[in-house]
Amino acid sequence: MVEQATIDCYNDGEEVTGFFTMIDENLAVPFETQVLGVKVLVESVDQTEDDQIVAICRRGKHQQSIPIFDLPLPTPPPEGADWIDAYRHWLR
Repeated sequence: MVEQATIDCYNDGEEVTGFFTMIDENLAVPFETQVLGVKVLVESVDQTEDDQIVAICRRGKHQQSIPIFDLPLPTPPPEGADWIDAYRHWLR
């Protein structure tokens, strides 16, 4: 999966964009998970200007971006979460 996401990339920034594209296209959103013991709805993913992939989480009228590397996934994980696992592996 890492090779598929990073094919034709020339630097780390392009590789992050490759992972973002795969996660964005394959992750089934919205889905619920817990962050610090609180249920949140993961509505989408985004890529920041400093090349982080973040989950856009909502609880009520509050919204927060959480780095996808730190996002706890529910059991069972949503479809496409294997791309998050591949990204986490690549980051290590």
